[in-house]
Amino acid sequence: MPDPIICHNRYTNQPEPEQIYGEAPLRLAYENPIGRGLLELIVKRSLFSRWYGWRMSKPASRARIAPFIAKYGLDPTDFAESPDSYRSFNDFFCRKLKSTARPIASGANEIIFPADGRHLGFQNIAAARGIFVKGQKFDVPALLGDTALGERFREGALVISRLCPVDYHRFHFPCAGTPAEPRLINGPLYSVSPIALRRRLNYLWENKRVVTELETPQFGTVLIIEVGATNVGSIVQTMAAGKPVAKGDEKGCFLFGGSTTITVFEPGKITLATDLAAHSTAQRELYAKIGDVMAVTNVT
Repeated sequence: MPDPIICHNRYTNQPEPEQIYGEAPLRLAYENPIGRGLLELIVKRSLFSRWYGWRMSKPASRARIAPFIAKYGLDPTDFAESPDSYRSFNDFFCRKLKSTARPIASGANEIIFPADGRHLGFQNIAAARGIFVKGQKFDVPALLGDTALGERFREGALVISRLCPVDYHRFHFPCAGTPAEPRLINGPLYSVSPIALRRRLNYLWENKRVVTELETPQFGTVLIIEVGATNVGSIVQTMAAGKPVAKGDEKGCFLFGGSTTITVFEPGKITLATDLAAHSTAQRELYAKIGDVMAVTNVT
């Protein structure tokens, strides 16, 4: 049997196996020599993901919505609109939630998770001894596509927030501040599932990604990165550059597919939540929702 993907649920305080959408083809592509050939030839290319995203935007894809909700146990009472109102699966996939569905931690010194998902966090990313598996190191300058900026943040705190296809797929600001213009770095579209990242963490800084610098009054400059992945049709920014935002304000959304946001802090500015740091040290993701506490400030 293949190794399951296990995360720790903050709310139940129990380990839980992940329900992997499309598990069989995913394992074929990353765990089988023939599949890896197809991965390099077809799957990683943007044309493949655009084609799949186009299919999920067709009216006929609405037929997938009800079975998806039932299979993965989603709660329609959280949705801002009725499941019957969505025009396509992609319309449902990037759905909004009711304002009461994700309360935002209100403490002035608290930073929140930017998305629903499975999170890994490291207080000093340069000192981390393993990410997803022992021995894998994170290349911050490569992630940012900027050597000078990468060196500035190389020993900062970093949180990887991984969204599965079953998750709410809008991402939000982890703290208040003023965002700069997002910067696109083009690249291929490998999977960002642990099935792939256990074998090659580099996918996170090789894939297409968007980098935004958020200037904050308490936490210095915070870097927010959205990473594209296989079958992610688009990374959509709904924010306005130069306009101040509040903690929890929407930043954008992913269209079909699972993907990842990464938040990077200047060295010494914040302390990660205790459970996030502890499980991450064991290469185990923590499941938590947008609005819950990810870290607190070290600055008074």
